[in-house]
Order: sequence, then structure tokens, then C-alpha cells
Amino acid sequence: MFAVAAAVAGAPPNRFSGGGYWEAMHGNMTGWYEIRLDGPGREHFRLFCQLDYDALDKDGAPVGKPYLVIIDGRRKAFRTTLAESEYAKIRALGIEYRNRNKPRSAI
Repeated sequence: MFAVAAAVAGAPPNRFSGGGYWEAMHGNMTGWYEIRLDGPGREHFRLFCQLDYDALDKDGAPVGKPYLVIIDGRRKAFRTTLAESEYAKIRALGIEYRNRNKPRSAI
């Protein structure tokens, strides 16, 4: 997962072609991205990410490209989906991140 996150962070994330490892989410999760990997027994591992376009460097200036922010991680059994209540928890963590990082810095 670290290799995928590093590759996405090093490229223009909204244009990264992740071969199924980096996917834009839809519906109630629009604006979110998922890093997807499968483990033993085809168990699914997911990192839920956002792109922080409002990030500031240590001097308070806008950064050149958005930060890739990993908000949460989940695992699930093969061919299962997360409940809407789990997605709601993830979205709440994203709101918490945004509220705690005003102004945001590069540190």
C-alpha cells in the first residue's frame, strides 16, 4: 500500500492511472479515493484518501500540488461491501481532518 500511495503522491493524483489500485469513489463518497489491495484468501484491504488542495507550506503559502491524505483504512472479506454506516464514519473522519488543519502546514 505504501508503494501505491508513494506513486500517487509523486504524480498528479487526479490523473494517476493506478491499474485498479487507485480508484475515485462515487455516490456519497464522491471526492474520496481508494487505494485497493487484496491479501491472503482474497481479503480486501482499503485506504480511504482525500486530496488536500488547500494545504499550505510552513510559511503559509499554497503548496504546488495537493497533498495526498490517508484518512482511514479498512479490511473486508472477499466479495463483501462496507455498510453505509462505515462510510459515514470515514466521511466524519475526513471532516475532522479538515477542521483540525486550518490553516494546514507542510509539516
